[in-house]
Amino acid sequence: MTTTDDTRSMRERMLAGDLYLADDPELGEANARALDLMDAFNATTVRQGPLRRRLLSELLGSVGEGTEIRPPFFVDYGTQITVGARCFANFGLTALDVAPITIGDDVQIGPHVQLLTPTHPVEPEPRRAKWEAARPIVIGDNVWLGGGVIVCPGVTIGENTVVGAGSVVTRDLPANVVAVGNPARVVRTVTP
Repeated sequence: MTTTDDTRSMRERMLAGDLYLADDPELGEANARALDLMDAFNATTVRQGPLRRRLLSELLGSVGEGTEIRPPFFVDYGTQITVGARCFANFGLTALDVAPITIGDDVQIGPHVQLLTPTHPVEPEPRRAKWEAARPIVIGDNVWLGGGVIVCPGVTIGENTVVGAGSVVTRDLPANVVAVGNPARVVRTVTP
């Protein structure tokens, strides 16, 4: 099926992980809602914990008990992000949730980490026409992402894994390893 004879809405196409156009009015409204909530969250102070929690609960698909995300925090839609319990995300998390982003329990996220689900065609014409797609990201329980880590579309990181600062994760990482570099590669195992 080509992009022109598909009768689904752009939102339906996006949620299915298929090519879609982001400038669709329905998607634009969902993005505007998220940006309003994101801006309100990012404007809070450290002494406004209950307000931060309420705004995160409205913005995200779900957020577990005891989880803290420090502003600034950046999303596309928010509703496709689920965060487990007792997680901590330091300043500057960017979680572009065109596809689902699932974060397990007890995950530690360093400053300026990027979780990037969007993809764009390699071929020039569909890219010029603004078609895009996305692939989900899954972060297992008790993962630690060091500062500046970039997780690319479609990646799953297994539980207890540590990803060193500045690493770019382009492929799945198994559980119970330490991975570093660009692209990230496993350098040792850890005992669970």
